[in-house]
Amino acid sequence: MKDDRRTSGRAQAAVRLLSPMDFARIVERGLGEDQDILPRVDQAKQSGGFQHTQAPFEHLSARDRVNQLTSRIVRDRNFRKNVLRAYGERCVITGLRLINGGGRAEAEAAHIRPAEHNGPDIVSNGLALCGTAHWMFDRGLVGVAEDQTILVSRQSNDLDGVTGLPNRSGKLCFPVRPVNRPRPEFLTWHRETCFKH
Repeated sequence: MKDDRRTSGRAQAAVRLLSPMDFARIVERGLGEDQDILPRVDQAKQSGGFQHTQAPFEHLSARDRVNQLTSRIVRDRNFRKNVLRAYGERCVITGLRLINGGGRAEAEAAHIRPAEHNGPDIVSNGLALCGTAHWMFDRGLVGVAEDQTILVSRQSNDLDGVTGLPNRSGKLCFPVRPVNRPRPEFLTWHRETCFKH
């Protein structure tokens, strides 16, 4: 349409304008209620399944509630932040520093001696580990020797794959500040208690 609401010559050649009366006749003929040329013969057949009426809802009695007192260890909320900062957000086993699309480090703060076993929330009891290394460390599939060499358990179901996981040096990637490095007594506890030799 042109600005003055008239049809352009090009559009007029491609489309025929209908009057409201012509449009009504076309709709009436197309949607009329005449008999179908090929009537349905399967209308008498009823399929099963949803033909039954729905049973009334039975109100169940309220669930019993149990009041209980729980006891859990209070953790320091800054533990993760302090450990990741000390290690530069780099996994100590793989050496990888991965940052996701939101700018958050993929490394996790892992306790060497867990809080469940009276491990403190201090940086020297923590390691920055990627998810897989953290899972393996917690299950004793990887550990740390006295000389900081990364140990791999013989009980791993993919010994060749796990052996390739540590960084090239085969030792932990230490924090720059010596005060943040893992304390030997925590690594010894993990090696003697958790690691599967």
